[in-house]
Amino acid sequence: MPLNNASRRHLRGLCHPLAPVVMVADKGLTDNVKAEIELALDSHELIKVKLRSDREQREQWIESILDTTRAELVQKIGQVACFYRANPKNRRIRLP
Repeated sequence: MPLNNASRRHLRGLCHPLAPVVMVADKGLTDNVKAEIELALDSHELIKVKLRSDREQREQWIESILDTTRAELVQKIGQVACFYRANPKNRRIRLP
């Protein structure tokens, strides 16, 4: 489900005080990192991921995360990206 502007704006506000829960660095987007992102999305619904690489590599990682997790990109600023995926069983965040 694509996010509308009001929902995206609401999630950006919620994402601001969060600390990154996963960091993708030298070894790249491994299966273990993908599993950790999946687990974090199931638990929190809204997460920050720190991507330590050059711009082109970060864009590839973001696309890969979006494809594998079926999450929505809320925002990306520099080396940090925020992702949202609603948990159908235990919804924590209510969108406007």
